Amino acid sequence: MSTPFYVSPQQAMADRAEYARKGIARGRSLVVLQYADGIVFVAENPSRALHKVSEIYDRIAFAATGKYNEYESLRIGGTRYADLRGYTYDRQDVTARGLANLYAQTLGTIFSATVEKPYEVELLVAEVGATPAEDEIYRLPHDGSIIDEHGSVAVGGNSDQIGSYLSQRHRDDMDLGEALRLAVASLGRESGGTERELTSDQLEVAVLDRERPQQRKFKRVLQRQLSALLEAGDSAEAAEAAEDGEAGDDEAPKGDGK
Repeated sequence: MSTPFYVSPQQAMADRAEYARKGIARGRSLVVLQYADGIVFVAENPSRALHKVSEIYDRIAFAATGKYNEYESLRIGGTRYADLRGYTYDRQDVTARGLANLYAQTLGTIFSATVEKPYEVELLVAEVGATPAEDEIYRLPHDGSIIDEHGSVAVGGNSDQIGSYLSQRHRDDMDLGEALRLAVASLGRESGGTERELTSDQLEVAVLDRERPQQRKFKRVLQRQLSALLEAGDSAEAAEAAEDGEAGDDEAPKGDGK
């Protein structure tokens, strides 16, 4: 009779975590930034049908990277939970914190299961408040832990480098155009230090806009508006460069005419 192969619990957990991290890293990156009037979600996603960012409830949005079928099942479960809780109690009782706890329990149970493989997903749940100080962003890795984020956060792909880039340049008082252009610039950064230019048809963008008069604060930024916001930044940079050039000409020493 052969001896059963033994793996320590610590090694088994480490192997499962490594498996999940590699799967998540293969996905395209996604970033979330707070700006003056709300929270913006920007994902590299050329598909117009398979969304990485979705509305969950009035003031709450969900974003994810990794395996689509796995995070889509989580999104559906969260939407059902929010609808049932809002209908049974009150709409104000549906919170990003409650949804984050629900997702944490689900991911943690799957991660520690001995038979199922861990989910190859990383989630973001965000809620826009009446003021920037009341905004909430929660990041949930594959193991079900909850991380309370502020300002900016990146998941999937080259998230470490993107997150570092964002943390050095992000400001809470940015308008939507500034935040969007910063997010796109960060997503274009490759791990080797090279940069690529992302166009509007390669991006999925949505916002939680606290200034919307409707109860539901979620809206998608469609391609026409997205292109206009990106082009406005290019025009501003060109104008600034032209002004700098004119100033340089004015300051240049003039010849003596000989």
